[in-house]
Amino acid sequence: MSAGADSAGASGGGRRDVERAIGELAERLPEPLLGLARVAYDYSWIWAPGGPELFRAIDPALWKRSGGNPRWLLEAVPPHRLRELAGDAGFLARLEAQLARLDAQRDRPSRVAGTISPERPVAYFCSEFALHAALPLYGGGLGVLAGDMLKAASDLALPMVGVGLLYRQGYFHQRLDLAGWQHESWVTTDFERHALARVTGDDGRPLAVPIEIRGRPVQAQIWRADVGRVPLYLLDTDCEPNATMDRWITARLYVGDRYARLAQYAVLGIAGVEALAALGIHPGLIHLNEGHAALGNLQRFATLVANGLSTEDALRAVRSTCVFTTHTPVAAGNEWYAIEEVDPVLGGYADRWGLPRSTLYGFGRFRPEDQHEPINITPLALRTSRAANGVSRRHGEVARAMWRPLWPETPVEQVPITHVTNGVHSTSWMSTRMQALLDRYLTNGWRLRLSDPATWEPLANVPAAELWQVRRELRSHLVDYVRDKSVRDRLSRGEAPDYVEQAAQVFDPDALTIGFARRVATYKRLHLLMHRLERGIRLLDDAARPIQVVIAGKAHPADEEAKHTLRRLLEARRAPNVGRRIAFLEDYDLDMARRLVAGVDLWLNLPRPPFEASGTSGMKVALNGGLNLSVLDGWWCEGFDPEVGWAIDSPHGDPAAQDDHDALVLFDLLEYEIVPLFYERDASGLPQRWIAKVCASMQRLAPRFSAQRMLEDYVTTMYAPAGEPSGAGAASPGSPATRG
Repeated sequence: MSAGADSAGASGGGRRDVERAIGELAERLPEPLLGLARVAYDYSWIWAPGGPELFRAIDPALWKRSGGNPRWLLEAVPPHRLRELAGDAGFLARLEAQLARLDAQRDRPSRVAGTISPERPVAYFCSEFALHAALPLYGGGLGVLAGDMLKAASDLALPMVGVGLLYRQGYFHQRLDLAGWQHESWVTTDFERHALARVTGDDGRPLAVPIEIRGRPVQAQIWRADVGRVPLYLLDTDCEPNATMDRWITARLYVGDRYARLAQYAVLGIAGVEALAALGIHPGLIHLNEGHAALGNLQRFATLVANGLSTEDALRAVRSTCVFTTHTPVAAGNEWYAIEEVDPVLGGYADRWGLPRSTLYGFGRFRPEDQHEPINITPLALRTSRAANGVSRRHGEVARAMWRPLWPETPVEQVPITHVTNGVHSTSWMSTRMQALLDRYLTNGWRLRLSDPATWEPLANVPAAELWQVRRELRSHLVDYVRDKSVRDRLSRGEAPDYVEQAAQVFDPDALTIGFARRVATYKRLHLLMHRLERGIRLLDDAARPIQVVIAGKAHPADEEAKHTLRRLLEARRAPNVGRRIAFLEDYDLDMARRLVAGVDLWLNLPRPPFEASGTSGMKVALNGGLNLSVLDGWWCEGFDPEVGWAIDSPHGDPAAQDDHDALVLFDLLEYEIVPLFYERDASGLPQRWIAKVCASMQRLAPRFSAQRMLEDYVTTMYAPAGEPSGAGAASPGSPATRG
C-alpha cells in the first residue's frame, strides 16, 4: 500500500494495530464471513460500488440504527442472521467482489511525483476530515474537502497520509424551538465501536507523543483509520495521565474558547509532526490545509536550529518541504490573537526551543518587529511554506489582495499565492442510481478517469427518457426523506397538529425541487429567500407549476446574527403555502447533504461576493443531474456558462442595495426562466430543453470539478516542482528568522 506508513515505525505505522482490530472483529463472524471485518476496516467501502449495499443487506434496520457504521453493525447483528448469510451464495459472491477490490487497490503501484514516493509521502494536515456521517470529525466544507482529498489520493495511488484530531464530541447537534431559536447539544462518540485502531508501540502499549500546554505536559495518543490506500492518523488527548482540562482539548470541533482553539492548534501541528516521527513516517512534503497546523512548521524549524543549522538555512529547509492552502476570505475566519493569549500556550516552546519570542511570534505578524501587533496563523503558514494557493481562481485573486501586506513592495497581481480550484470525490457524492445509468453508457473503468472530458462524452448517447427517469427517482426518494424528517422535526418542536400534518403531505415527487443547504453564516445570505417574501409566496401559490424548497444548515454557536436569520426563517412558516412548500430540516450533516445533492433539481448559492472561497455543494448537485443558480463567486466564476445553469452577477457596493438587486434577479430567473423551462414538456411528457441542460452540465462540470482533477493540479503546480522554493515563504520580506 501507499505512504510508507506500513513499513516502518511503531506497529508499521499502526498497520499491525489495524490487523489486530480486524482479527478481533472477525472472531465474531462465521468462517465464510471473515472478510467482512477487513472490508469494514477500510473506509473505501463508502465509495466502492456495492460497498454500502453489502452492509445494508446484512440487516437494513440495524444498518440504519448504526448510522452506517459497519463495525457497530457486525457487533450488533444476531448470530442466527450471520449463520444465514454464511450460507447465502449471493451474499458471499458480493463479499468476494469487495475483497477482490481491496486486493486490487492494495496491489496497484504507487505513483511517484517529485520528492513524493511510498517512502516519503505527502503528509496532509487538516483540523477536520469528513469521511462518513458515522464518523463525526467534521463541521463543514473544509472537512468535506479534506476527506475527498484523501479518497482521491487513494484512487490515484498517490502516497499520502492524513493528520487530524479525534474529537470525542465532534461538531454540535442542532434543534430549533417553537420560536425558531437554535439550541446546540453534543453527543460523545464511542470510538471504540468504530473502524479505528489505537496505535501501539513496540511494547504493545498505546503510543503517545508528549507536548506542553500552559506549562503542563500533555500526552496525545494516536488512532489510525484506513481511507483506501491512505492512512489517516488522528490525535487524541482524552487519555491518562492528562489533567481533566487537557483531556478536554480534543473534545469538540471549533470550540468557542480561544485558549482551547490555540491548544488544539498546538496538538494538531506540534504533536502531529512528532507523531509522524514516532510512527517512522518521513514526509516528502507537508501540505497544510488551512493554517491550523502551522505550528508544526515552527517545531520543524526549531528542531533544525537545535541540530546546528542557521536560522536562515533552517527556514529555507522548512519552506522547501511545505505547501499551504488557504480557504478563508472572511476576516473572522483568520483569527488574530493577542500576545497575552498566545504566550501562556506557546511561551514554553520559545524557552524550550531557545528562540526569542520576537522570532517565534514574528512569524505570525505582518510586521515581525511590531511587538504590539496581534498574531495570526495564516501569516505563519505563508512565511513557512514554499508555495501557497487559494481554492478557486477568484479566491486566488482575493487572497493575493488580502495578504499583500506581507509583500508590501510587490504588485498585487504578483503576490505569490496561486489557486487550485476545489473538486469533489465524484463516486462518494454521485447516487448509486446515477452511477448505474452511467455504467451502461460510459466506458469501462470510467471511475478512474473522472477528470478526462472524454470520459463524459458518451453522456450525449443517453436517451433523454432514461436520464429523466433517474432524475424522477432521485427526486421521489428525496421527497420521501423530507416528509419523514419534517414530521419528526415538527413533532420534536411541539408544533401544532395542523402544521405537523402539513409535513406529512409536504412536497410533490413531480414538482420542481430547489435546495439551499450549507453552514448558516451571514455572508451565505439565507435571508435573501425571505427578502421579497410576497414574491416568493406568489411562486409557491402556482398550482399548475409548483415549486418546493428544502433548506438546511447550522449556525455556529457563537454566531448570533446567523441564529437570528434562522429564527426569521421559521417565523415565516405560517405564511400561505410556506408550511406545505418549504421544509427546513434540522441537524444538517453529511448523510443529509448526500440526499439533498442527489435529489434536488436546482441548487441555490447566494453568497455575498467575494466571500465564497470556492463552494463544492453545487459540484455534487451537477454529478446527479441537478442544475445550479448561483451568485458569480467562488467556483461558479469558472463553472458557469448559460448552457449549464444560471448566474447572478452581484454588484459591488452597499450591502442593502446588493441584497435588493440579487433578490430581484433571483426571483426573476425563477419566475421567467427556470420554472417555465422545467415544466415545458414535449408530446411524450419530457422536458427536453431542461434535460439538454442537465446533460451539458454533467459533461462540462463533472470532469473540471472532480477531486481527481484537483489532486492532479496539486501534483503539477504545488507538489512536484523541484529546485529553490518559489512560493510565498521564499519571497516574503521581513521574515523574523532573518531580521531578528
